[in-house]
This record gives sequence, structure tokens and C-alpha cells, in this order.
Amino acid sequence: MSDNNSRCSSEPAASNRYFNIQHEGLKFSTRAVLVGQEPDPSTGAISVPIYQTSTFLLDELGSNKGYQYARTHNPTRTALEKCLASLENGAHALAFGSGLAAASAVLNLLSQGDHVIVGEDVYGGVYRLFEKVLTRYGLTFTYVDSADIDQVGAAIQGNTKLLWLESPTNPILKLADIRALARLARNYGIISVVDNTFASPYFQRPLDLGADVIVHSTTKYLSGHSDVIGGAVVTSSDELFENLKFHQNAVGAVPGPFDCYLALRGLKTLSLRMREHERSATAVATFLEEHPAVERVYYPGLTSHPQHDLAKSQMGGYGGVVACTLKGGEEAARRLLNGTTIFGLAESLGGTRSLICHPATMTHAPVPAEIRKERGITDGLIRLSIGLEDAEDLIRDLYHSLERRPFAVVSDATAKHGSVSSASLYDANDTEHDATTASNKAVYTEQRIDKEVCEARFTVSV
Repeated sequence: MSDNNSRCSSEPAASNRYFNIQHEGLKFSTRAVLVGQEPDPSTGAISVPIYQTSTFLLDELGSNKGYQYARTHNPTRTALEKCLASLENGAHALAFGSGLAAASAVLNLLSQGDHVIVGEDVYGGVYRLFEKVLTRYGLTFTYVDSADIDQVGAAIQGNTKLLWLESPTNPILKLADIRALARLARNYGIISVVDNTFASPYFQRPLDLGADVIVHSTTKYLSGHSDVIGGAVVTSSDELFENLKFHQNAVGAVPGPFDCYLALRGLKTLSLRMREHERSATAVATFLEEHPAVERVYYPGLTSHPQHDLAKSQMGGYGGVVACTLKGGEEAARRLLNGTTIFGLAESLGGTRSLICHPATMTHAPVPAEIRKERGITDGLIRLSIGLEDAEDLIRDLYHSLERRPFAVVSDATAKHGSVSSASLYDANDTEHDATTASNKAVYTEQRIDKEVCEARFTVSV
């Protein structure tokens, strides 16, 4: 025992090997595992400790070890912020207690009388924050179709200070040309902000496209397990960072260390999860597009999406959210929402469990009905967050709910992984369903993913 202790103590310090790794040349997945996550210097533990403390002892008056009060700094939060900044190719990141807390911090950059241009297809919680809270402090907001660059330009006023974009948007997955709009904003001295929650940094990095600030709900894909609420802001501007950092501390809407630990754990598997989310989302979107009960499908990965080419040019993949409008309106939506077994009826997205929701009455209920309809958020609109279940089971669940049939589990002997036969996808006993039509609806395999994008994903994102 003493011999082992002696041998260990004579070896080089861990810092010589693990604390001086140059992260700049590392690929995305490697940075997700390593950046900000050096082993604990006192024990060698490879997981970042949860520093569950509210305050830190000082060596003497005016001298600390980098931490003094946990609202201002916490080592677990620092680790998360370093990793987030790296994954977005940013210089700085700040973690918050929720996505809306992150959004509030960004709007704290503004002052009474300032004007904000907002992409009209915006998350309902952000709309509520802007219209019900921040207007009372003298901010004004103009909502535009962010897919129309001319419309964005026409909305610029002398007091416009900030451009707020989602891309893809929530819930109908419209895209903004981030390069063009960031350039436009810069020409007028306007701060450009992109909510990158739906794409995640694995599939899209807005700072590389010219944006000034990125906002995330880390609750979603970044954490990825539906067990934590959080938000983040990323920027490469030192000036904006200092201002945002001031408000992070002054307002105090910060995450606890355990929340940061959970988010950091989720980042380690982000690349793996996003590839699987996208693979299954492509399957589900293709199935829905070919189903007669569906009026329209919204998914950037489909060639039918009006901005598919833009998606290919600024994204490395298409994400895991699919939306569709049903022909039967609210009644058809209600039947589908209440009929699924694997898809859980709930708000949120980006977790391992697939979720289905009704934006008009759930995520976007804060938006007035007439405005929702103008923006395409009709009573027949459904939003699907595609999780990590097998795509065959997800499609079967949707099919049986759309057809109002009981869900049928198919045995392994019948099912064929990666290329589903009509019998295995729908129901081996379903004699009413034409086999040819079923086969067409079941064309969802990975071969349907655009090969060009599939190849580009690993040069752009990895």
C-alpha cells in the first residue's frame, strides 16, 4: 500500500498532461467533452464537481481564489459557460436560470425609448415578455417576416437598437438568412441576436454567420434529458459580454450548480443525440408529408420546404422538430394529440422522449388568436419534438392515431430495421390498407436524407 502511494506521488502532476490541452484545433464532439472540464486538481476526478456552496472563504481581505459569492461566480457554472462558448465558436458565454432569463438579460442592454425588430414567428414566452413586460419600461417592438429581408429593412427606425431572430422559428420552422440580416443590422449599428435553440450549435453557429449574440434555452437540446431548466447567452464581443455579465450578476437570474452540472452532462452527448434526432425527424416528416390527413408539413430537411436551399447553406443539419397542419383543423388535431401512445402530450422539446403539442393552446397561447392565425399558427397545427425512440415506433404511433386505430406493437421477427415493410410499419393484420400505398408512406429511411447535406454536416459541424 505504501509502495503504491510512493509510486503515485512520484509521477508528473496531472496538470502537465491534462490542463494544457489546446482546444482550438479539436473537433466539436471532443470540445463538448473536454472544454472547461479539466480533471479536479486535488483528486483527479474527471467529472466537474458540483460546487454546492453560496459563498467562498477569502485568504485575506481583498484576496480570493477567483470566487467570492455564488450569484456572481460558481466553478460549476464557469465550466458550463466555457464549454458553451467553445461549441458556439464564441469568446464568452453566460448561463442563466431559464431561456427567458437569458432573453431578459439581452434586452437589458437597451434603454427606455429603444426599438426592437422581432421575427414574427417567435416563441410565445418571448412574445409575452416583450409585449406584457418590457413595453411597460418604454421599449417598442415591430414584428416582421424575418424571411423577407426587405421587410426587415423597412422596419428599421432611428431608435432601432436590436434585431431579434429565431432560425428555425418556433413552431413553423421558418428560416432567417442570418448572414444577410446580420450584415444589414451591422450597417445600421443594430445588435443582431439569434435564438439558436432549435438548431443547437451542432447544426448551426450564428456567430460564424455574423450575428452578435446567441440565445439558448439550455432546457432543450443542450441539456437534452428534460430534467433541467436553463438558458445561455453567447457572444464574441468583449463590450457586450461585460454589459451582459453585469446584468447577470445585478439581476441574479442564475442557475444553481446542480443545474449547471446537468446541462454540462448533456453537452457531452449533444453531437450523438442531434444526429439521431435529425435522422428520425426526417423519417417522421417524410411519412407525414405523404399521409392524406396532413395538409402541410414544416421541416427544413424536406425539399418541399420553401427555404430548403437556405437551410443547406447555413446549417449543417435540420434538427429534430417537425410541425404539420392537419386537414381537419382543431378536431383532427385533438384526435391526434389525444391518441398517441409513444409521443407524450407536453410542452418543451429537445429531450430523449418524443413530445407532441398544440401550439395554439400550449406554447403560443400568450399570442392573441388573430395574430396566431396571421402567422400560420392555426388550430390544426401540431408540433412534434422527435426524441430518441426508434423511428419505426414513432411513425407507427402517428399512423395509428391518425387512422384512429389501436397502437400495435410489431415483433422483431416482422420488423426490419432501417427499411420498414408496409406490414411491419402499420399492422400485419390491416387488410384494408393497400400495400402499395403503405409502402410509399413508409419511405423514410436514411437514403431520403439529402446526401449533399449528409456529407456537409461533418465538415461544417464536426
